[in-house]
Amino acid sequence: MDGSWALILGVSSGFGAATARRLAAAGCGIVGVHLDRRATMPAVEALQAELESLVPGRVRFFNQNAADDAGRAAILAELAPLIAPGSLRVLLHSLAFGSMAPLLAAPGAKAVRRAQIEMTSEVMGHSLLWWAQGAVEAGLMGEGGRIFAMTSAGSHMVWPGYGPVSAAKALLEAYIRQIAVELAPRGITANAILAGVTRTPALEKIPGSELLIQKAEARNPHGRLGTPDDVARCVVALAGPETHWMTGNVIRVDGGEDISG
Repeated sequence: MDGSWALILGVSSGFGAATARRLAAAGCGIVGVHLDRRATMPAVEALQAELESLVPGRVRFFNQNAADDAGRAAILAELAPLIAPGSLRVLLHSLAFGSMAPLLAAPGAKAVRRAQIEMTSEVMGHSLLWWAQGAVEAGLMGEGGRIFAMTSAGSHMVWPGYGPVSAAKALLEAYIRQIAVELAPRGITANAILAGVTRTPALEKIPGSELLIQKAEARNPHGRLGTPDDVARCVVALAGPETHWMTGNVIRVDGGEDISG
Protein backbone atom coordinates (compact mmCIF):
# COMPACT_ATOMS: atom_id res chain seq x y z
CA MET A 1 0.00 0.00 0.00
CA ASP A 2 2.99 2.30 -0.33
CA GLY A 3 1.89 5.70 -1.59
CA SER A 4 -1.76 5.14 -0.73
CA TRP A 5 -3.76 6.74 2.07
CA ALA A 6 -6.56 5.82 4.46
CA LEU A 7 -9.14 8.16 5.96
CA ILE A 8 -10.35 6.84 9.29
CA LEU A 9 -13.34 8.40 11.02
CA GLY A 10 -13.09 7.58 14.70
CA VAL A 11 -9.36 6.96 14.69
CA SER A 12 -8.53 7.55 18.34
CA SER A 13 -9.65 4.23 19.87
CA GLY A 14 -11.20 0.83 19.25
CA PHE A 15 -11.50 -0.38 15.67
CA GLY A 16 -10.30 2.91 14.22
CA ALA A 17 -7.03 2.93 16.14
CA ALA A 18 -6.32 -0.76 15.52
CA THR A 19 -6.98 -0.39 11.80
CA ALA A 20 -4.79 2.71 11.59
CA ARG A 21 -1.91 0.74 13.11
CA ARG A 22 -2.31 -2.16 10.69
CA LEU A 23 -2.68 0.03 7.61
CA ALA A 24 0.30 2.17 8.58
CA ALA A 25 2.38 -0.97 9.10
CA ALA A 26 1.43 -1.89 5.51
CA GLY A 27 2.78 1.47 4.29
CA CYS A 28 -0.46 3.39 4.07
CA GLY A 29 -0.58 7.06 5.08
CA ILE A 30 -3.21 7.84 7.71
CA VAL A 31 -5.68 10.70 7.94
CA GLY A 32 -7.54 10.40 11.22
CA VAL A 33 -10.63 12.26 12.38
CA HIS A 34 -11.53 12.06 16.06
CA LEU A 35 -13.33 14.02 18.75
CA ASP A 36 -11.46 14.03 22.05
CA ARG A 37 -11.24 16.27 25.07
CA ARG A 38 -8.14 17.11 27.07
CA ALA A 39 -8.33 14.00 29.28
CA THR A 40 -7.96 11.57 26.38
CA MET A 41 -5.58 13.59 24.23
CA PRO A 42 -2.36 11.99 25.62
CA ALA A 43 -3.51 8.62 24.25
CA VAL A 44 -4.37 10.23 20.91
CA GLU A 45 -0.98 11.91 20.70
CA ALA A 46 0.76 8.63 21.53
CA LEU A 47 -1.14 6.89 18.72
CA GLN A 48 -0.23 9.65 16.29
CA ALA A 49 3.44 9.37 17.23
CA GLU A 50 3.30 5.58 16.82
CA LEU A 51 1.82 5.92 13.33
CA GLU A 52 4.34 8.60 12.41
CA SER A 53 7.14 6.16 13.23
CA LEU A 54 5.65 3.72 10.72
CA VAL A 55 4.95 6.18 7.89
CA PRO A 56 7.03 9.31 8.57
CA GLY A 57 5.47 12.52 7.28
CA ARG A 58 2.27 10.77 6.20
CA VAL A 59 0.02 11.13 9.25
CA ARG A 60 -2.58 13.87 9.75
CA PHE A 61 -5.01 13.98 12.67
CA PHE A 62 -7.99 16.32 13.00
CA ASN A 63 -9.77 16.78 16.35
CA GLN A 64 -13.10 17.58 14.79
CA ASN A 65 -16.74 16.50 14.93
CA ALA A 66 -16.95 14.23 11.88
CA ALA A 67 -20.64 15.04 11.50
CA ASP A 68 -20.05 18.78 11.12
CA ASP A 69 -20.52 19.92 7.52
CA ALA A 70 -18.14 22.87 7.66
CA GLY A 71 -15.48 20.84 9.44
CA ARG A 72 -15.72 18.05 6.89
CA ALA A 73 -15.40 20.50 4.01
CA ALA A 74 -12.34 22.11 5.61
CA ILE A 75 -10.62 18.76 6.14
CA LEU A 76 -11.26 17.62 2.57
CA ALA A 77 -9.96 20.93 1.25
CA GLU A 78 -6.78 20.54 3.29
CA LEU A 79 -6.29 17.01 2.00
CA ALA A 80 -6.61 17.95 -1.66
CA PRO A 81 -2.98 19.12 -2.09
CA LEU A 82 -1.68 16.38 0.23
CA ILE A 83 -3.24 13.28 -1.30
CA ALA A 84 -2.65 12.58 -4.99
CA PRO A 85 -5.83 12.09 -7.01
CA GLY A 86 -7.18 8.57 -6.59
CA SER A 87 -4.67 7.55 -3.92
CA LEU A 88 -7.17 7.36 -1.04
CA ARG A 89 -7.39 3.58 -0.83
CA VAL A 90 -9.51 3.19 2.31
CA LEU A 91 -12.34 5.12 3.93
CA LEU A 92 -13.28 3.58 7.28
CA HIS A 93 -16.36 4.82 9.12
CA SER A 94 -15.93 3.83 12.76
CA LEU A 95 -17.87 6.51 14.61
CA ALA A 96 -19.42 5.46 17.91
CA PHE A 97 -21.22 8.41 19.41
CA GLY A 98 -24.95 8.24 20.01
CA SER A 99 -27.75 8.16 22.53
CA MET A 100 -28.58 5.12 24.62
CA ALA A 101 -32.19 5.31 25.75
CA PRO A 102 -35.42 3.33 25.49
CA LEU A 103 -37.66 4.21 22.58
CA LEU A 104 -40.75 3.85 24.78
CA ALA A 105 -40.17 4.66 28.43
CA ALA A 106 -41.50 2.75 31.37
CA PRO A 107 -43.71 4.69 33.81
CA GLY A 108 -41.68 7.38 35.53
CA ALA A 109 -38.78 7.14 33.07
CA LYS A 110 -37.88 9.17 29.97
CA ALA A 111 -37.93 7.94 26.40
CA VAL A 112 -35.44 9.04 23.78
CA ARG A 113 -36.03 12.52 22.35
CA ARG A 114 -36.18 13.59 18.72
CA ALA A 115 -32.91 15.53 18.99
CA GLN A 116 -31.15 12.43 20.33
CA ILE A 117 -32.45 10.24 17.51
CA GLU A 118 -31.44 12.80 14.89
CA MET A 119 -27.95 13.24 16.36
CA THR A 120 -27.37 9.49 16.58
CA SER A 121 -28.56 8.90 13.03
CA GLU A 122 -26.44 11.75 11.69
CA VAL A 123 -23.20 10.71 13.41
CA MET A 124 -23.50 6.93 13.07
CA GLY A 125 -25.41 6.76 9.80
CA HIS A 126 -25.75 9.76 7.49
CA SER A 127 -22.17 10.94 7.97
CA LEU A 128 -20.93 7.90 6.02
CA LEU A 129 -22.71 9.22 2.95
CA TRP A 130 -21.39 12.76 3.29
CA TRP A 131 -17.77 11.62 3.65
CA ALA A 132 -18.08 9.16 0.76
CA GLN A 133 -19.59 11.90 -1.40
CA GLY A 134 -16.85 14.33 -0.44
CA ALA A 135 -13.96 11.92 -1.00
CA VAL A 136 -15.21 10.80 -4.40
CA GLU A 137 -16.29 14.23 -5.65
CA ALA A 138 -12.91 15.70 -4.65
CA GLY A 139 -11.17 13.01 -6.69
CA LEU A 140 -9.34 11.65 -3.64
CA MET A 141 -10.82 8.16 -4.08
CA GLY A 142 -11.04 6.43 -7.42
CA GLU A 143 -10.71 2.98 -8.91
CA GLY A 144 -9.50 0.49 -6.31
CA GLY A 145 -11.01 2.46 -3.43
CA ARG A 146 -12.48 0.58 -0.49
CA ILE A 147 -15.21 1.97 1.77
CA PHE A 148 -15.88 0.19 5.07
CA ALA A 149 -18.43 0.96 7.78
CA MET A 150 -18.52 -0.63 11.23
CA THR A 151 -21.92 -2.10 12.02
CA SER A 152 -23.05 -4.44 14.80
CA ALA A 153 -25.43 -7.29 15.56
CA GLY A 154 -27.59 -4.60 17.13
CA SER A 155 -28.73 -3.70 13.61
CA HIS A 156 -30.90 -6.83 13.64
CA MET A 157 -31.11 -7.72 17.35
CA VAL A 158 -32.72 -5.98 20.30
CA TRP A 159 -30.54 -4.86 23.22
CA PRO A 160 -31.87 -2.75 26.11
CA GLY A 161 -31.40 0.96 25.43
CA TYR A 162 -29.78 0.32 22.04
CA GLY A 163 -32.77 1.39 19.93
CA PRO A 164 -31.40 4.72 18.62
CA VAL A 165 -28.07 3.14 17.68
CA SER A 166 -29.78 0.06 16.23
CA ALA A 167 -31.73 2.31 13.86
CA ALA A 168 -28.54 4.15 12.89
CA LYS A 169 -26.73 0.88 12.17
CA ALA A 170 -29.58 -0.32 9.97
CA LEU A 171 -29.38 3.02 8.17
CA LEU A 172 -25.62 2.59 7.78
CA GLU A 173 -26.05 -0.84 6.18
CA ALA A 174 -28.66 0.55 3.76
CA TYR A 175 -26.24 3.28 2.69
CA ILE A 176 -23.50 0.70 2.13
CA ARG A 177 -25.73 -1.26 -0.26
CA GLN A 178 -26.69 1.83 -2.23
CA ILE A 179 -23.17 3.26 -2.30
CA ALA A 180 -21.83 -0.11 -3.49
CA VAL A 181 -24.11 -0.11 -6.51
CA GLU A 182 -23.66 3.55 -7.39
CA LEU A 183 -19.85 3.43 -7.14
CA ALA A 184 -19.39 0.09 -8.90
CA PRO A 185 -18.87 1.77 -12.30
CA ARG A 186 -15.97 3.71 -10.74
CA GLY A 187 -14.29 0.57 -9.40
CA ILE A 188 -14.94 1.45 -5.74
CA THR A 189 -16.35 -1.13 -3.34
CA ALA A 190 -18.35 -0.60 -0.15
CA ASN A 191 -18.91 -3.14 2.62
CA ALA A 192 -20.10 -3.12 6.22
CA ILE A 193 -18.04 -4.95 8.85
CA LEU A 194 -19.97 -6.68 11.65
CA ALA A 195 -17.44 -7.14 14.42
CA GLY A 196 -19.41 -8.72 17.24
CA VAL A 197 -19.15 -7.78 20.88
CA THR A 198 -15.68 -6.28 21.37
CA ARG A 199 -14.18 -4.49 24.38
CA THR A 200 -13.96 -0.88 23.25
CA PRO A 201 -14.78 2.47 24.88
CA ALA A 202 -18.01 2.48 22.87
CA LEU A 203 -19.09 -0.88 24.31
CA GLU A 204 -18.67 0.40 27.85
CA LYS A 205 -21.34 3.03 27.20
CA ILE A 206 -24.01 0.44 26.37
CA PRO A 207 -26.32 -0.27 29.34
CA GLY A 208 -25.70 -3.81 30.59
CA SER A 209 -22.48 -4.18 28.61
CA GLU A 210 -21.00 -6.66 31.08
CA LEU A 211 -23.95 -8.99 30.51
CA LEU A 212 -23.47 -8.63 26.75
CA ILE A 213 -19.82 -9.56 27.18
CA GLN A 214 -20.65 -12.64 29.26
CA LYS A 215 -23.23 -13.86 26.75
CA ALA A 216 -20.92 -13.22 23.80
CA GLU A 217 -18.03 -15.09 25.41
CA ALA A 218 -20.30 -18.06 26.11
CA ARG A 219 -21.77 -18.00 22.59
CA ASN A 220 -18.62 -17.47 20.52
CA PRO A 221 -17.28 -20.82 19.24
CA HIS A 222 -13.74 -19.54 19.83
CA GLY A 223 -14.48 -19.15 23.52
CA ARG A 224 -13.42 -15.51 23.63
CA LEU A 225 -14.42 -12.05 22.49
CA GLY A 226 -12.98 -10.61 19.33
CA THR A 227 -10.46 -7.80 19.58
CA PRO A 228 -10.11 -4.60 17.55
CA ASP A 229 -6.93 -6.07 16.06
CA ASP A 230 -8.83 -9.15 14.84
CA VAL A 231 -11.01 -6.79 12.84
CA ALA A 232 -8.16 -4.55 11.72
CA ARG A 233 -6.28 -7.50 10.21
CA CYS A 234 -9.34 -8.38 8.16
CA VAL A 235 -9.87 -4.80 6.96
CA VAL A 236 -6.29 -4.67 5.69
CA ALA A 237 -6.79 -7.93 3.81
CA LEU A 238 -10.09 -6.71 2.32
CA ALA A 239 -8.43 -3.47 1.18
CA GLY A 240 -6.34 -5.34 -1.37
CA PRO A 241 -7.02 -5.39 -5.11
CA GLU A 242 -8.15 -9.03 -4.96
CA THR A 243 -11.49 -7.98 -3.39
CA HIS A 244 -12.62 -5.83 -6.35
CA TRP A 245 -15.67 -8.08 -6.88
CA MET A 246 -16.77 -8.07 -3.22
CA THR A 247 -19.18 -5.22 -2.56
CA GLY A 248 -22.48 -4.36 -0.89
CA ASN A 249 -22.09 -6.91 1.91
CA VAL A 250 -22.42 -7.07 5.66
CA ILE A 251 -19.33 -9.13 6.45
CA ARG A 252 -19.19 -10.92 9.79
CA VAL A 253 -15.76 -10.59 11.39
CA ASP A 254 -16.80 -11.98 14.75
CA GLY A 255 -15.38 -15.50 15.02
CA GLY A 256 -18.82 -17.00 14.42
CA GLU A 257 -20.51 -15.16 17.28
CA ASP A 258 -23.54 -13.89 15.39
CA ILE A 259 -24.45 -17.24 13.81
CA SER A 260 -24.01 -19.10 17.10
CA GLY A 261 -26.73 -17.21 18.97
